[in-house]
Amino acid sequence: MTDAGPAPLSSEDTWEDVSLWWQDNFSQGADPEYEEQILPLITDLVGDAGRVLEVGTGEGQVTRSLARARPRRRLIGMDPTRNQVVAAVERATAWGTGAGPGPAYARAGAEHLPVASGSMDAVVACLVFEHIDDVDGAIAEVARVLADGGRFVFLLNHPLIQTPDSGWIDDQIIEPPEQYWRIGPYLPEAETIEQVEKGVFIRFLHRPLSRYVNALADHGLYVERMIEPAPPPGFVARAPEYEEAATIPRLLALVARRFGDRQGRS
Repeated sequence: MTDAGPAPLSSEDTWEDVSLWWQDNFSQGADPEYEEQILPLITDLVGDAGRVLEVGTGEGQVTRSLARARPRRRLIGMDPTRNQVVAAVERATAWGTGAGPGPAYARAGAEHLPVASGSMDAVVACLVFEHIDDVDGAIAEVARVLADGGRFVFLLNHPLIQTPDSGWIDDQIIEPPEQYWRIGPYLPEAETIEQVEKGVFIRFLHRPLSRYVNALADHGLYVERMIEPAPPPGFVARAPEYEEAATIPRLLALVARRFGDRQGRS
């Protein structure tokens, strides 16, 4: 009998299993991409929004960063993974703001947000939607909870670069040798289980960028800004094999604005 690999899991099951690994490696200052690029970028894009919801908050580092920038804003973080929400509550309690109530957390999936319609000035989703099955339902919920004119700050692993079977190629056979990023089949939507570290498996759902942009527009969310930043110096320093690929973005950030009436929305 051959080893067929890990049994299929939902994204929620996957993150319940790997949440402690993720907390150790990507939070509390452990990851240079978050510290040097992702957290400052989100803080800038959220701006002065006073009521902010983070979808897929994990252990809460984005909401804590937003609280540091503006302690008196109202912050809510939601995640379907119990281990992440428990850590978010514990870390927010230990950290404190000193000037405001601090973030609040609840366990909920992106497709069913227990938040009143039109009650949020901004919604943040950071590296979350590539793990969500019901992308249309989740985007509909983002649109529902946003006030008219509210913004959706939407960060993804870049769909082009994160296409299945893509990767850095160091071709020493041809003369002269070439280094380049190979792009796999970009247009088809696909589910993959990636072994990101020995024994650590994470489920990804690839979709082309047009799939996201059109779903946003279908729900009254219109893209007003798109950012494709170069990998930050701290990441390149830890992964020198990617130094030659520093002109290839790993991250995509969109800001979409909520416009349109709410007739027929619950």
